[in-house]
Amino acid sequence: MSIRARIERTAQQQTDESPSDGLGKETIRSRPAPAASDALALLRARILKKIIAELTPGTDEDPAEIEANVDELFDRFLAEEETVLGRADRQRLHDQIMAEITGFGPLEPYLRDRTVDEIMVNGTETFYIERRGKLEEVPVQFESDAHIMRIISRIVSPIGRRVDEAQPYVDARLPDGSRVNVIIPPLALNGPVITIRKFAKNPFTIEDLIRFGTFTPEFVEFVKACVVAKLNIVVSGGSGAGKTTLLNALSAFIPNTERIITIEDAAELQLRQRHVISLESRTKNIEGQGEVTRGDLVVNALRMRPDRIIIGECRSAEALDMLQAMNTGHEGSMTTVHANSPRDALHRIETMVLMAGYDLPLRAIREQISSALDLVIHIERGRDGVRRIVTVMEIQGMEGDIIVTQDIFRYERASTKDGQITGHLKPTGIRPKFMDKIEAAGIFLMPSIFQDSTHRK
Repeated sequence: MSIRARIERTAQQQTDESPSDGLGKETIRSRPAPAASDALALLRARILKKIIAELTPGTDEDPAEIEANVDELFDRFLAEEETVLGRADRQRLHDQIMAEITGFGPLEPYLRDRTVDEIMVNGTETFYIERRGKLEEVPVQFESDAHIMRIISRIVSPIGRRVDEAQPYVDARLPDGSRVNVIIPPLALNGPVITIRKFAKNPFTIEDLIRFGTFTPEFVEFVKACVVAKLNIVVSGGSGAGKTTLLNALSAFIPNTERIITIEDAAELQLRQRHVISLESRTKNIEGQGEVTRGDLVVNALRMRPDRIIIGECRSAEALDMLQAMNTGHEGSMTTVHANSPRDALHRIETMVLMAGYDLPLRAIREQISSALDLVIHIERGRDGVRRIVTVMEIQGMEGDIIVTQDIFRYERASTKDGQITGHLKPTGIRPKFMDKIEAAGIFLMPSIFQDSTHRK
């Protein structure tokens, strides 16, 4: 959406008395009027209203020209107010007004802050951010539910999505790729809720993850061989554990000569290869039609001559289509699954296949899983906020009705001091059965990769 369109939308939403923001009038809550000590908020509201009224007429202009006009109008209207402000207050007032007109309002400072990993707006009452795995509450800056809804509209409208009482929740993305989830009343009882998962403009490299302690050099050598040899990999973990970051890192090992198709609800993956096709699912329109699910996209992707299919997150019936794709020659596929352990990830995939609605015996589902998947990599966020790979599990096959697995690497905690956890991702000493696949691809790993250093000669 252009800056001019944003200005016009803001002006209309500020003057329109009808509940066009998706919330009924009876559900819109405002914060109490600012106290005398909060005169800056009242001043901001007056100047913002004047600037919007001045800018709305006219045709589209260059963004830089609009920003220059806002600067000029800000100086003029601030002078008319005859209010003396210190340099810091003046700059803060200017930044807040500019953010309301050209950006995402009170979210802007935290979207720009590279140390912030996640932003959580819980109605008008509370506003949290996550830094280095820890939650921090920050001062409330939204005046009303309607104010939050204006920001939500700016987020979802450019990508053709909507939020209203008929569709009260949605997944979206920001221009920088950050993932956004929105849920509003009547489902959210405390007012509109915005959750933003930020992603680095430049994804973490393998070297970064080694430095952070997420990877070890031995694991990197092993997993690179797995990706190049086209093993099918599932990344599992809890919410916020770093599954997407890990999937991005693993994708860096995919050869640049391959055709990769990614399938997501809201595009988050940041693959660096040249031949990448990104597909995004679509929700129903206002008439209840036009929905395209991840499962639909998986089926379509099979007709697009993929070398690899990467599903950003597998959480529903598309699991069956994914397994069938892996079992019909589309090797090297990857996906993520929400789970508390690698074994739980397999159980969740079983459940998701059952959600497809076919009357399949449990043994048949498990045979599909065991023949399709090669490796599960489980990542966790510790109490100290650090994200670590804790288990690398091979899927070896079936024994009766049970899927047989074996841990290849396992995180061993050494100590916990001052809230910081220390330890290492260590090999279990087991050589994976799928080493035949890796060697068939012309890759030969040193036996020492699978040996604990304490037992090496």
